[in-house]
Amino acid sequence: MNINQIMKQAQDMQKKLAKQQEELSQKEFEASSGGGMVTAKINGTGQLLAIQIDPEVVDKDDVDMLQDLIVAAVNEASKKVSDEAQGGMMGMMNQMGIKLPGM
Repeated sequence: MNINQIMKQAQDMQKKLAKQQEELSQKEFEASSGGGMVTAKINGTGQLLAIQIDPEVVDKDDVDMLQDLIVAAVNEASKKVSDEAQGGMMGMMNQMGIKLPGM
């Protein structure tokens, strides 16, 4: 493979990555905790869009539990974004015939 082929392949990969990132940024991801008591929605760039809290979970004497449920829901939604991005990247690399050691 000559340098021109390598440069072309790198440019193609860069374009595909930019397209993947744009598509990911348009998606929304949702996760809940506490059996659905708290739900977080984020977009593909990781921006928090909404939090829904079931009024039954709001207890002024147990704020710590509510905070934990919010953190858990947001973290799970963020993990979904990360998993989607990683899966897309691996798919793109496989299409281009790129193999990473240990993968």
